[in-house]
Amino acid sequence: MLNTMKGKNISARIEVSEYSNKVLAVVKAKYGLKDKSEAINKFVELYGDEIVEKQASDKYIKEMLNGVKEHFKKYGYKSMSLKELDTLCEV
Repeated sequence: MLNTMKGKNISARIEVSEYSNKVLAVVKAKYGLKDKSEAINKFVELYGDEIVEKQASDKYIKEMLNGVKEHFKKYGYKSMSLKELDTLCEV
């Protein structure tokens, strides 16, 4: 199954418009999926992160924390004036 997030699958009975049905049929055919449930999952996999962020992996979180740690080693807790911020943002 195309389920990329951990957890169990949820069963749902849905009603879709005629256009949505055509889109699902195209997604199903394009990716060689066996049914429209897989097409919905594929569509969400492709476009869902535009609406809802995926859960960050442990590796990604560690990389981000290391980046923050390195930033503080280099720059400390120096604050920026509003004038510096305006210059940086080209305001």
